Amino acid sequence: MSNKKINFYSVIIGSELLNGRRNDAHFAFLNNELLKRGWEHKASFVIEDDINLMYDIFNLIRKDKNSVMFCFGGIGSTPDDYTRQIAAKAFTNSKMEFHKEAKQIILDKFKAEAYPHRINMSYLPINAKLLKNVVNNVPGFYLDNRFFFTPGFPSMSQSMVIEALELFFPLAKSKYRLTLTAFCGENDLIDVMLKVSKNLDLSSLPKIINNKRKVVISLAGFDKDELEKNFELFTKYLNSSKIDYVLKDISA
Repeated sequence: MSNKKINFYSVIIGSELLNGRRNDAHFAFLNNELLKRGWEHKASFVIEDDINLMYDIFNLIRKDKNSVMFCFGGIGSTPDDYTRQIAAKAFTNSKMEFHKEAKQIILDKFKAEAYPHRINMSYLPINAKLLKNVVNNVPGFYLDNRFFFTPGFPSMSQSMVIEALELFFPLAKSKYRLTLTAFCGENDLIDVMLKVSKNLDLSSLPKIINNKRKVVISLAGFDKDELEKNFELFTKYLNSSKIDYVLKDISA
């Protein structure tokens, strides 16, 4: 996948997060790890343990050909752990198998107590690969080198996130950014905004300070020449319209 087209999603599963019994720690950790490497979230979902909703979200992400997903929760062996089965339904046409390595890990860990329930944690979507669990050795898993499934416990999932990022997405290509503050209303620049290349990230932050309007325009992208060419659309318009501006972010 091209650096500029990877869309990172997180899916955080747990009714206990939505009803306030627990606080989420997954989003902040993953988001920070992405930003450290030059990546950004496309979207994040916090959802209850609902098999139809889970499938719909997984399917939505699967349809994005540039998606990478980190899923947290629901890969255990209790009756409300649906993630393994729903992941198979969404990504492998419901085909599942007892993963030989995962099964042996669970047998070695729990011995006779692996049956009748814990062994099911090794029943994974077909062709799954494993993520190491540094806490109790029961692995997470991933599919197609882009869909990663980890436990709901941050102590277990965080090392898996780092393992996956280091393996497949260690560092993004450098992104360039240009910013200006124009002393006008945001509406004055909309026609220029419409001309900006879709390859670039455009943000517009309007402000009213002491009854005076100003707007911070920021463009970012991986192609420096393309970025500079599109940024000139703003500077040329502002110069021709005799609108004052400065080449930096004045947010106050």
